[in-house]
Amino acid sequence: MNCIIIDDDPLSRKVLEDLIERTDFLTLINSYSNAVDAMNSFQAKEEVNLIFLDVEMPEMSGLEFLKTIENPPQIIIVSGQEKYALEAFEYEVVDYLLKPVTIPRFYKSINKAYKRFTEKKQVEEVRNEIFIKKKNATLVRLSYDDILWIEALENYVIVSTYNEKYTIHFTMKAITQKLPQRKFKRVHRSYIVNISKISVIEDNSVIINIKAGTKVIPIGKSYKERLMEDLNLMSK
Repeated sequence: MNCIIIDDDPLSRKVLEDLIERTDFLTLINSYSNAVDAMNSFQAKEEVNLIFLDVEMPEMSGLEFLKTIENPPQIIIVSGQEKYALEAFEYEVVDYLLKPVTIPRFYKSINKAYKRFTEKKQVEEVRNEIFIKKKNATLVRLSYDDILWIEALENYVIVSTYNEKYTIHFTMKAITQKLPQRKFKRVHRSYIVNISKISVIEDNSVIINIKAGTKVIPIGKSYKERLMEDLNLMSK
């Protein structure tokens, strides 16, 4: 599991860094003294699976940081105060560790996170389809391979296939959580694409072949670097 630490206390960061280094299934990507700098990790090459997050920090608190993240990874709160626990669990955090963190308590938390991580991976590997509910309550089964792209439309999303488009009452955040990240990538605030359907990437656009010709989808600046890193890229 790729993880990061966000904590303004140098001693607390050092303790967590040492514990992570001693844990075979954890890889520390980076350790940050503030939440603002940590935001860059969500555009980095490595996927972040787990965050060790302090609450009381300058500029942006840990809980304020959680409000800014779309589709957050697993979170373990590490705080010197008990009073934030109730609010923290409203964000469905994995656990709430009180400082100073003890070794047994640390391993109890990360084992819980690792169990969730492996269960999610197993589900993603088995599942290869999604059901879409139409207005008349009919359920339509779509294979992931049938989906070309998904487009945001206010409080709805449009799921496009070769033969049909389905408009459903869903947010981009919610549908992102339903789709396997290895197959579908957010390339723009308003678009998710099936990367196996991309025929060409030109400048700041993704081109997908459709029956009527091609569909040109813009690539947002904040998504381009991550997209290029995720592709199996070869160059001359």
